[in-house]
Amino acid sequence: MLSQVKSSGLMGIDGVIVTVEIDISRGLPSYALVGLPDTGIKESKDRVFSAIKNNGFQYPMDRITINLAPADLKKEGPAFDLAIAIGILISSNQLTWDDTADYLVIGELSLSGEIRSVSGILPMVLEAKKVGIKNILVPFANRHEAAVVQGVDVFPLKDLAEAVSLINGELIINPFKVDLKTLLTPKSTSGGIDFSDIRGQDQAKRALEIAAAGSHNLLMSGPPGSGKTMLAKGFSSILPDLTLDEALEITKIHSISGLLKDNAIICERPFRSPHHTISKTSLVGGGRIPKPGEVSLAHLGVLFLDELPEFQKSALEVLRQPIEDQEVSISRVNASLTFPASFTLITSMNPCACGYLNDPSHECICTPQQIKNYQGKISGPLMDRLDIFVEVPPTSYEEIQNKPKSESSQTIKERVDAAREIQNKRYEKLDIYYNAQLTPKLMEKYCTLGKEEQKLMEKVYDKMSLSARGYHRILKLARTIADLDNAPDITISHLTEAIQYRGMLKSH
Repeated sequence: MLSQVKSSGLMGIDGVIVTVEIDISRGLPSYALVGLPDTGIKESKDRVFSAIKNNGFQYPMDRITINLAPADLKKEGPAFDLAIAIGILISSNQLTWDDTADYLVIGELSLSGEIRSVSGILPMVLEAKKVGIKNILVPFANRHEAAVVQGVDVFPLKDLAEAVSLINGELIINPFKVDLKTLLTPKSTSGGIDFSDIRGQDQAKRALEIAAAGSHNLLMSGPPGSGKTMLAKGFSSILPDLTLDEALEITKIHSISGLLKDNAIICERPFRSPHHTISKTSLVGGGRIPKPGEVSLAHLGVLFLDELPEFQKSALEVLRQPIEDQEVSISRVNASLTFPASFTLITSMNPCACGYLNDPSHECICTPQQIKNYQGKISGPLMDRLDIFVEVPPTSYEEIQNKPKSESSQTIKERVDAAREIQNKRYEKLDIYYNAQLTPKLMEKYCTLGKEEQKLMEKVYDKMSLSARGYHRILKLARTIADLDNAPDITISHLTEAIQYRGMLKSH
């Protein structure tokens, strides 16, 4: 007898509906699984056998053929276990289910028949809704994540026996619901670090405010202990809150990476801070079947690279394409996938190998050649893709003890939110959301300069030997500074401040 049960796999960050077709016919006992399954799916044979037997059902000793359609799509993971088990029970006449086309079945089985959680539930349920499947059977542990999708009925299950009882009508399970407003309530993402707790460093805070307002990439340079890492960790506290669409997009990426844990939805902008020993594959993604890397896990949030020159040069160079395109394209024999990577890059470094170049309280022991070699670890093309460069000097004793607290993160965030709102209205009919995404063509319309401003930029372009990219980044930066001032046009003062940050970068 032939049975068909709908399940789901993953292709990149999106779900894909897979039909589990099972045919049981007379013949010598055998088990054939086709449809490009990986090792994890092939091993389902033993899990399904034990789960069926240990839940009081009979495992058919006949010729069993299982096809995962579409057959040309590479499939991986244990998410098909439950669908295979239910299909075998239907095909062996131990279970009657006429509505299989209206249900999506997802779950890994243990040997006892317990249904275990799987990664990627959210994109799977989103795809089911897209194709019109309204009823979803999911592992009990994945119920919050699946229920985030509105407009579908999610039925959480604990074991195979419970799934069979639900299908037979012997057990009534109400669809699981979640309160999205409660889930989206933002929590602190900065580890309790508020900008008011950081004494001094007013210029660095101003630079971070501009970076947050326009999603500009930033490099902080200063001696050890000057507060670079603390400033970077506090940066999350001034970023705008997530919208529901943004939260779902971030959650999809973390879901397929198996990083959700007990969260139903990620309501905070990601802050990823990989160690400098990270490989380029871990940074941008990859593998035999490509998986997201740190740049994608930081999507719509922050990627913080501390001690930038200590990273492998090959790892830093692969950042150039994601910074420019805001996505990562990975091609392998098995698949070619594109992952989103729209992040704000915050980096920090010491000015030299010993860290004390130009520090008035410490003597630098580096030779000019050592300084040149250390700073040369970061290539010119990568530096050119940074918008803001800011010096972070050591904090004096007087600033620590006597200087009053500066503005709170909430006060700064209100200005950032106002600037972002201006950008949202300006670009509402375009496929961009903030100034850092402006293309050269759009800049002709939104970053126009007056005669005096043009004269200034002409002088700066020649004096600083700017590239076209560097010139455009100054204009984007000036546009953001103008938005923070609620100014309709870019003025000399906005340009001057923007040039100052790029000037530091060119002189570094």
